[in-house]
Amino acid sequence: MTSQIKEERLDYMPGGKRTIFQRNDVFSYSMDAVLLAKFVRLPSEKGKIIDLCAGNGAVSLMMTLRTKAKIEAVEIQPLLSNLAVKTMVENQIDDQVRVIEANLLELDGKVQWESYDVVTCNPPYFPVTAEKGKNINTHVSLARHEIACTLEDVIRVASRLVKQKGKLAMVHRPERVVEIFAAMKAFRLEPKRIQYVHPKKDKEANMVLIEAVREGNPGLKTLPPWVVYDDDQSYIKEFKKHYES
Repeated sequence: MTSQIKEERLDYMPGGKRTIFQRNDVFSYSMDAVLLAKFVRLPSEKGKIIDLCAGNGAVSLMMTLRTKAKIEAVEIQPLLSNLAVKTMVENQIDDQVRVIEANLLELDGKVQWESYDVVTCNPPYFPVTAEKGKNINTHVSLARHEIACTLEDVIRVASRLVKQKGKLAMVHRPERVVEIFAAMKAFRLEPKRIQYVHPKKDKEANMVLIEAVREGNPGLKTLPPWVVYDDDQSYIKEFKKHYES
């Protein structure tokens, strides 16, 4: 279903059980958000979850299909946070998901530190360099590049948010895994599960899902990788079932 209201549209999420408000002029959700929501281990009934760099709410939205726990979604951009609010109302889950319009570096007084069972994050992937990070569209730049927060910022804040033995789950780029692990270790988060995503069976991974436990015991489990596309650019059967379930 797609309806046009000025520049806004209402799209189905994979599986058709949730709808999401998006705009043509800002960064829309992508596959990584859906895979993160399916990868993270969640409490089924009770607990507290917080999603950082929430965008228009895709990760939080998909997590509501797997948990009844309360979710807070933190997003810095007013335009995207407003879309997230509309999305939660549209899906009649605004009593479960609370959208917080805030910079994740300025959460004092807005959240309860060391109280969350799970923190999720689909952060900006790319450092700002002289050549990259200054997209003409500011909304896209903030979503893709580390303008408002760095990878270390995200992990440091997540470590403050999560309670003892709580989890941080994030999606990122494989080339930054060493950097991610180093930051997690520095902030008392022990990597426990990792899963790579490959666009095709003969291509290098272009996405990685990582889950860490605060003050967890050493021991990393590498899950079987996901391969997304067949040679004809259609979803591989096993991936399609997982992605659209």
